[in-house]
Amino acid sequence: QVQLEESGGGSVQAGGSLRLSCTTSGGTFNIYYMGWFRQAPGKEREFVGSISRGGATTAYADSVKGRFTISRDNAKNTVYLQMNNLKPEDTAVYYCAASRFSGTRGMNRQPIDYWGQGTQVTISS
Repeated sequence: QVQLEESGGGSVQAGGSLRLSCTTSGGTFNIYYMGWFRQAPGKEREFVGSISRGGATTAYADSVKGRFTISRDNAKNTVYLQMNNLKPEDTAVYYCAASRFSGTRGMNRQPIDYWGQGTQVTISS
């Protein structure tokens, strides 16, 4: 059973930055595509971005493209989400996800094998 644990959430003002981390255990990290999703209050969970198993290919939602960057360190079984120029509409619970599947838009609309518990990100204006 693979376990995912997020960290790095918090509260910042608009225009600020945060870096989320997700460390996995209990499985072989580099066989999974890794991604980030988020869910704002009253809204459905949505795709943020994902990264290929070797880290060479990334995909992002249009709403975060150019502001967020995903990276991974397979030696540390960790995936990161660097978030810059944060906006109040980025406020959400952010979830790390692992999947054996990826499509033309990364992990967007792909089956997810494992989810993390989520970490809160709050952006004030």
